[in-house]
Amino acid sequence: MKALIVAAGFGSRLREVSPSKPLTSVAGMPLIARVIAAAREGGATSFVVVTGHESARLTSFLHALDPAITCVVTQDWALPNGHSVLTGADAIGPERHLLMMADHLFDPAIVARMIAAPLAPLALAVDRRLDNRLVDLDDVTRVRTSGDRIVAIGKHLADYDAFDCGVFTVDGRFHAALRHVIATGGTGSISAGVEALADAGGAVAVDIGDTWWLDVDDARALAQAEAAMQGAQPDVRRTALTA
Repeated sequence: MKALIVAAGFGSRLREVSPSKPLTSVAGMPLIARVIAAAREGGATSFVVVTGHESARLTSFLHALDPAITCVVTQDWALPNGHSVLTGADAIGPERHLLMMADHLFDPAIVARMIAAPLAPLALAVDRRLDNRLVDLDDVTRVRTSGDRIVAIGKHLADYDAFDCGVFTVDGRFHAALRHVIATGGTGSISAGVEALADAGGAVAVDIGDTWWLDVDDARALAQAEAAMQGAQPDVRRTALTA
């Protein structure tokens, strides 16, 4: 199972800590290295990473970490993140693969669950625990579902029953949906692509149950991540997240 990791953005909310969000140290290990280690443990076998900001430094690190990792550069990393997905589309191919963000930490069990999910143009790991104290309600992407079908997604969704955990399985139909969104004047964000597939009934939600995940988007979340890696969070599967 191949994995495409989006790691191109500026990371403005972590700039006070690190000039490169993917290379930000989390308990002594770069954030993106933790993402790759957890994805591997969950079943990912190869990686394409889309870089942008601090591209040369990130690429150098990744090739030292594993020379088999493919790095591709998106030319305008200020554009919405769907453009980064399309930058990696040719390298990853149209077959079903994982899609994840460089700043989302997760229990490898989530990846395993996504690999085992029903085949669909897009499946998204969702957290239905609306009281999850690790979720930043001002920044999280919200999801509304009907059964296992996604019907709406967005950061400012007023009516929602789940949170987007940042781990997907997609295939070439998602790439096509993103291209259509952009061609018709849409933002080109990943969420816009999800919405396009949801309108056609092609986007499904996969409940992560009680597994752990965290969007490391600012200094507060970084402190939470470090506490988790050091064992301060009792519900973290440390054997999976400290590889």
